Amino acid sequence: MKSSRISEGSLLWEPSEQRKTQANITRYLHWLKEKKGLDFGSYDPLWHWSVTHLEDFWGSIWDYFQIRAHQPYQKVLGERRMPGAKWFVGAQLNYAEHALQRRDQQPAVLWGGENQQLRTMTYAELYRQTASVAASFRELGVQKGDRVAALLPNIPQTIVAFLATASLGAVWSSCSPEFGVRSVLERFHQIRPRLLLAVDGYHHKGKAYGCLEAVAEIQRTLPSLEATVLVPHSENSPPLGKLSNARLWERLLSREDPLVFEQVPFDHPLWLLYSSGTTDLPKPIVHGHGGILLEHLKELSFHLDLSSKDRFFWFTTTGWMMWNFLVSGLLVGATLVLYDGSPAYPDMGSLWRFAEQTGTTYFGTSASYIQSCVKSGINPAREFNLNSLTGLGSTGSPLSPEGFAWVYERVKEDLLLGSLSGGTDVCTPFVGPSPLLPVHAGEIQCRQLGARVESFDSNGEAVVNEVGELVITEPMPSMPIFFWDDTDDRRYRESYFQDFPGAWRHGDWIKMTPRGSCVIYGRSDSTLNRGGIRMGTSEFYRIVEKLPEVLDSLVVDIGHLGENERLFLFVVLQDGIELEQSFVDHINEVISQELSPRHLPDEIYQVAEVPRTLSGKKLEVPVKRILSGIPVEEALSKGALANPEAMRFFTDLAAQLRDSPD
Repeated sequence: MKSSRISEGSLLWEPSEQRKTQANITRYLHWLKEKKGLDFGSYDPLWHWSVTHLEDFWGSIWDYFQIRAHQPYQKVLGERRMPGAKWFVGAQLNYAEHALQRRDQQPAVLWGGENQQLRTMTYAELYRQTASVAASFRELGVQKGDRVAALLPNIPQTIVAFLATASLGAVWSSCSPEFGVRSVLERFHQIRPRLLLAVDGYHHKGKAYGCLEAVAEIQRTLPSLEATVLVPHSENSPPLGKLSNARLWERLLSREDPLVFEQVPFDHPLWLLYSSGTTDLPKPIVHGHGGILLEHLKELSFHLDLSSKDRFFWFTTTGWMMWNFLVSGLLVGATLVLYDGSPAYPDMGSLWRFAEQTGTTYFGTSASYIQSCVKSGINPAREFNLNSLTGLGSTGSPLSPEGFAWVYERVKEDLLLGSLSGGTDVCTPFVGPSPLLPVHAGEIQCRQLGARVESFDSNGEAVVNEVGELVITEPMPSMPIFFWDDTDDRRYRESYFQDFPGAWRHGDWIKMTPRGSCVIYGRSDSTLNRGGIRMGTSEFYRIVEKLPEVLDSLVVDIGHLGENERLFLFVVLQDGIELEQSFVDHINEVISQELSPRHLPDEIYQVAEVPRTLSGKKLEVPVKRILSGIPVEEALSKGALANPEAMRFFTDLAAQLRDSPD
């Protein structure tokens, strides 16, 4: 089956009976039957039970994974409402205690990167270093509830610092060092950290970048800081002269104190994640120890099918929630595989080469990376030994049917391809994979256990086989416990609950299929509305980016029903190709035939690159706002952009549109 001819819904893979029998979720099904007297013949009735009998389901997760609580819970769900659900009332536990249960010589972390030799840290060494750093943090005055901020790359020291923070009951927050100073301050200023960890520099695409000037500026601008720890990454002994009250990481490792896990309530803050902040200050989203612990154990074990035998990789930075998701691989005893650097340096084969080198069993990445691999013409199955690979995850944006097919044609015929969709808000997928179910092109296999996902029409009614709003109609333990400094929960309620009372509106278009799978069509606030026909942007990208000349694209609709509708398409083309009229005609012909004649662009422009957030998402809404006449300073926070220079084209175009007599 050729990816160029694949259609949505085509069957690509089915799990063997052996794979289903050996899956973690199958062992859980046997346990439910033996211990609880519950017999589910397939995934669908299990899912339905998990979202209708919330207390029974989440209580079973607690029991199955033998959660260590120094004080037991009194009730699984104190209040069944959204927002405001209270989970496992009375329980006292600690996330880090579960992440560090394993203390043997098995590798806990494998890491490498651009021109870096592969290195290993065992579970025993991870425990020892975490104990030392936790004792040093305590000596620096860090207490339960204090915020620890990190400007660190995807390296083992970051994991050690996070686990040490969590063990103390302090609250973790991280940004990647390539974030601009303004972006870092927009995040950290809101949470008033007591301690800062920072790296002296980093590498990206073969170049070295220093961070000391940025760290000094951050220090000057955060009055709450009492100390800074510098992690050498570019130099063995970086100078501390420009920094105040700073010490090197190695000083923290000299302690030999035992590791004590501070017992905290189930909903005690574990970490702070941030919304993209493209149009306003990033929202500081707080997740709790217990909610993340249960959700990630369930997701990693039952849906990604990970265990202590796996080597778990996800290409991510510390500024994206997938880093937090990756670290939770420790909960199931897996070996974490970390890559620090650009995925495209020195070529598009870098990550696949790294997977071969590390014996990666689960390879996580973004849909945009897979699309880039498609365009580059590489063939990982032929160029690298990927015999160890059993699963591949894709997230960040919808994966096209062609992307699905490419994985099975060019990576491996027999693996579980999991397209995941959820987000920073819950630090987990709502919808994603299951090792018990087949994979169909362009479709996400199922709603995840415990996640009551529905597709709502404009009247708030659940629909099947129609595109509607993605909503969650029952609470989940990993939903935010609050936004930082949102004392009356106003921001929290406005973000999720103002459109459908009692239901969480996530902001994505979704279609539920009759067989229980689903398709995500992009953000609902970036809808293409032509003549009253609404369409998600992912459908548009699938058609346009299938053209071999097109590397990337962005589409925005700046019209409103009943007004002058204007659809703008922006394309990034292969080197040496110009947007001549003949190619414009070809694009329009393809869109008309394969998508809809109603959705022909009014204008097509060639751009050097598509503007993206720091986590790699296309900036559809901010570009739409700017082209609609909203001042750029109101439409966009430039500090949230991975490539702010890409916005110049759009601001210039907005000025032209304002000056145009039409």
